[in-house]
Amino acid sequence: MPSSFTIDEFGGRIATVWSELRPATRGLVERALQAAASGTPPIRNFQYDARADIELSRFLAALDDRAAEKIDVLAPETGGKLKSLADTCATVLQEKTESAEVFAQLVRRAERQKDYKRIDTLADALTSRFPPSEICELARSEDVIVRELANEALARCPLSVLAALLADPVDSETAKYALRRQVVEYGSEDARRLVTALDQNEEF
Repeated sequence: MPSSFTIDEFGGRIATVWSELRPATRGLVERALQAAASGTPPIRNFQYDARADIELSRFLAALDDRAAEKIDVLAPETGGKLKSLADTCATVLQEKTESAEVFAQLVRRAERQKDYKRIDTLADALTSRFPPSEICELARSEDVIVRELANEALARCPLSVLAALLADPVDSETAKYALRRQVVEYGSEDARRLVTALDQNEEF
């Protein structure tokens, strides 16, 4: 942790979750905090894996839960430090995650904070970084904003990507919806031909 605060300031649960992170994952957060404090650009080529994704997601959830508590309220200065730590953790996840579950967590967090710029950044990450199957999973989310972002991303996918999804029994309906959006919203003739062929096959 940076010298400006210690993890114990935020209570026992936060300290416990922090202690359960692997040293490499703690190092990700510490380097990101140092970069934010110094005003230098964050290091983007750091080592990151699925386990770090899970650990940081759990840590962020614990931080946000602590910030939202109505009893045992933190002093304003400590609360500000907690918010800074949580925002840094969210930024690391935003830079690296390819998990539908973590993406939804970050969107819900940004929505609570009315941080629409962050929501736009997350939406851009969908098309540039997430596998199509993960976007399809998000398109079936119960969260309205998550679902809309994912469906919009799918509607901008290349036809070849959507066509490949048609062979998947889980994702095929989601892909068909995206194709129909391409026809209606973007006037895609290629998508129209594919949708027409699909509709004809369903009649037999």
